[in-house]
Amino acid sequence: MLLINFKAYDESFGMNAIKLAKIAEKVSLDLRIDIGVVPNFLDLRSVCEEVKIPVFAPHVDPYEPGAHTGSVLPKHVRSFGVYGVVLNHAEKRLRLDALKKATKLAEEHKLKVLICADDEIMAKIVASLQPDYVAIEPPELIGGKVSVVTRPELVKKGIKAVKSISKKTEVLVGAGVHSKEDVKKAIKLGAKGVFVASSICKAKEPEEKIRELAEGLK
Repeated sequence: MLLINFKAYDESFGMNAIKLAKIAEKVSLDLRIDIGVVPNFLDLRSVCEEVKIPVFAPHVDPYEPGAHTGSVLPKHVRSFGVYGVVLNHAEKRLRLDALKKATKLAEEHKLKVLICADDEIMAKIVASLQPDYVAIEPPELIGGKVSVVTRPELVKKGIKAVKSISKKTEVLVGAGVHSKEDVKKAIKLGAKGVFVASSICKAKEPEEKIRELAEGLK
């Protein structure tokens, strides 16, 4: 999978979010590669209505419906047609107790769960929650030009740690991934895909960049 995180960039907000999601869907169909998108909360419903590729929420809070002002609930995002949720991103951390509850609620509402981890120790901890995916992302490399694949031992140890706990969990890697070669190296190291953001959202030609990275998965 190539999973694209829209974050809160102007380039991937509002009508730009729909445009980028449609480009991702087009490339996915053209190349027969699994591509998913993670729009801003405000764009979740509209993106779900416009594309059929997997759409992930960028976070959910560990609550059922009730008096939780300002919270985003698993049940509610599922009602939009959302496919899955991203939890514990470096920019949206959760305490372990909240992470456990959010994971449980997401699964109860038929949402796929991706949990982010910054190293092999955290990867092993979150793998115990049996998520569908773990994304290994060293925080210091996020948004930069140095790719996670320049740390092959971290990637290999992270994947091994996850698989030692949960055989069903697939591992993605992210942080600094910006080229076809980065993607190919990630797959060679044992990852099942990549989690990317700025290299696509900030690209002058997003379709070209999505195609380039997707080709690395073939």
